Amino acid sequence: MFDIGFLELLIIGVVGLLVLGPERLPKAARTAGMWIGKIKRTVANMQREISSQLEAEELRQKLDAQQKKLDENLNKIKRDVEAYAEPESTRQAKSDPAPDLSADTATTTASDPPQKTPTISGAASDKALSDKENASR
Repeated sequence: MFDIGFLELLIIGVVGLLVLGPERLPKAARTAGMWIGKIKRTVANMQREISSQLEAEELRQKLDAQQKKLDENLNKIKRDVEAYAEPESTRQAKSDPAPDLSADTATTTASDPPQKTPTISGAASDKALSDKENASR
């Protein structure tokens, strides 16, 4: 960490012995060791915290990118489903311009009789049902 060699430590020890004396030097060395240990732990904790924050930010960016991709795919699927579920007449109306209805009504004249659909009267339908029941017995 400090890149201090043996010779530098020896010089620091001799100066400390001369300045502090033999009674206070061991206590000062212990105090200096505790402070150096606290500084090392603090630096290590800060490095871990910074790296975890960077990892969290990277994960957040990846998550945002994946969320954006999923949203795009979901919107595409929604458009496809809506286009598929849309009735055929609506699709034709959107793709073709609206026909001019006034021309169609003008061609219909009084000479064209309205079409009649055949219906079964109540008595005839009852007879048909009873015939079917008799045949099944």
